Amino acid sequence: MKYYLAPLEGITTYIYRRAYHTYFHPMDKYFIPFLSPHMKKGFTTKELREIAPENHMGMRTIPQILTNHAQDFARTAQKLEELGYDEINLNLGCPSKTVVSKGRGSGFLAQPEELDRFLDEIYANVKVKVSIKTRLGKYQPDEFERLLSIYNQYPVEELIIHPRVQQDYYKNTPNYEVFGEALKNSRNPVCYNGDLFRTEDVRRLEQRFPEVSTIMLGRGIIYNPGLVSEMEDGDKLDKNRLRQFHDQIFDEYQSLNMGERNVLFKMKEIWCYMGHLFPDCEKPLKKIKKAEHMNKYEEAVREIL
Repeated sequence: MKYYLAPLEGITTYIYRRAYHTYFHPMDKYFIPFLSPHMKKGFTTKELREIAPENHMGMRTIPQILTNHAQDFARTAQKLEELGYDEINLNLGCPSKTVVSKGRGSGFLAQPEELDRFLDEIYANVKVKVSIKTRLGKYQPDEFERLLSIYNQYPVEELIIHPRVQQDYYKNTPNYEVFGEALKNSRNPVCYNGDLFRTEDVRRLEQRFPEVSTIMLGRGIIYNPGLVSEMEDGDKLDKNRLRQFHDQIFDEYQSLNMGERNVLFKMKEIWCYMGHLFPDCEKPLKKIKKAEHMNKYEEAVREIL
């Protein structure tokens, strides 16, 4: 099985990706949270840090682009190619209302004719490989039959399918029936993404779809960074390794001089997920949530780890 780290905006930053790669079973690909092309600007300082090759030594990283303008995609892809990237991912999966309202992410799926023209232009003009991360549609799963017929016209490097529609967000159960049909009918390689939180979830997926050889993990890895290590190496997550992982992230955020409040916000986001590993630590987890200063935060982390 091949494993990919999903792009979670604000969480799977280059600092998180690098710490994960250091302490846990390496991912086959790390997807960089989406870049939104700017009409007359280059990359922001923050974006440059995220895509800088020196921040990903020894890692296979794939930048993701969020746009519904083919020229913007092509221009950004060219800049990324100049940095040494040979694969770009197109975001057609983001369900955020602010993104969807602009017809981007999974909002673009509601305009199949425009999407077809967009793909025709980028595959004709972009030199690097282009993979696609998609949902099943905006409103109903049966939209995916039309979408798949569009994807099948192009040399998609990989079709990463999250089998929900935009309006599901992350609720309801993934639609395995439609995913199964996609596996049968896609002319391009398929990767599964969605609701894989425990080893048992992955094993059930393998049992139901033995032909699946690639999965993308997002929330499941943030919940338990040791998930792939457990499955592939038999390594149970221990607090010492988790502490080292945590401390590298914490120290690197502090080194950016982004301010105490911003560092704490970043760490609290991670604990919103990772806290589920510690159901018996309700009090220190609350202390993390309420911490306004580093010393209080560190005190709570020491109690847990």
